[in-house]
Amino acid sequence: MVPEAARTRPSPATPPDLVVGDDGLARPRWAASDPMLRAYYDDEWGMPVHDERGLYERLSLEAFQSGLSWATILRKRPGFRAAFADFDPGTVAGFDDEDIERLLADAAIVRNRAKILATIANARATIALRPEGGLPDLVWSFRPDRTPAPLTVADVPSTSDESRALARALTARGFRFVGPTTAFALMEAVGIVDTHLVGSHRRGSSGVWCSD
Repeated sequence: MVPEAARTRPSPATPPDLVVGDDGLARPRWAASDPMLRAYYDDEWGMPVHDERGLYERLSLEAFQSGLSWATILRKRPGFRAAFADFDPGTVAGFDDEDIERLLADAAIVRNRAKILATIANARATIALRPEGGLPDLVWSFRPDRTPAPLTVADVPSTSDESRALARALTARGFRFVGPTTAFALMEAVGIVDTHLVGSHRRGSSGVWCSD
């Protein structure tokens, strides 16, 4: 058996912030060891999301993540989905004071009143966007002409001109907890930008951007 350290030690040709796993695939360090994060990285992060419910869910989870680790949110995602009606905007938009108290008592989610209220407000804002083409049209309209091509984690931006513009557009339409950093994280998560490190097996895999 090959020792774990030997299996995951980068070869001289592997960029320093990537780890080659026992399957021969290169991933960033944050996705290299935890099975949950590895599966999320391999199968979901950065893949295009164009449906309203999917975008509303990811926007909600990115807002809850503020100040916390993404691993915390991902582990609680089943609880979030159960608590917020599988992130159906029409249902969440109708949540009332009784629902708020229920959510504040639910240990399966992050019990932050401001973020809970924002999630409900954002559901209502999502519904209000439907006559204008809906949340997917708005979010995807901020796709840039080019995507970053980071070689290291330090090269990955946390905001962009487009994320700042998206944050302003969402805020103007009644969305909360949608600053430029959250907007950029959303853009990364749903494939609007590709910030997979150059050399990762996922770089260019979304089909939105050509591989480097």
